[in-house]
Amino acid sequence: MDYRNIITIEPGKRSGQPCIRGLRMTVRDVLEYLAGGMSEDEILDDFPDLTREDIRACLAFAADRERRLALLPQYEITV
Repeated sequence: MDYRNIITIEPGKRSGQPCIRGLRMTVRDVLEYLAGGMSEDEILDDFPDLTREDIRACLAFAADRERRLALLPQYEITV
């Protein structure tokens, strides 16, 4: 899924966190609701401005971020 038209980052909104379509709802908010056990239907009922595509965009954004982190060189910290 191409989330780039759905997930927006604006420096003056929510401290530059990735948001959904310029709304004040962040990707992290949606991911935390899902991780907390809320279903897509429950999220959509509680936040009528969101769509299923918005929720999937959040998941795609998070998966892409994880993929990018996996490509970074891993450093071992020694004390």
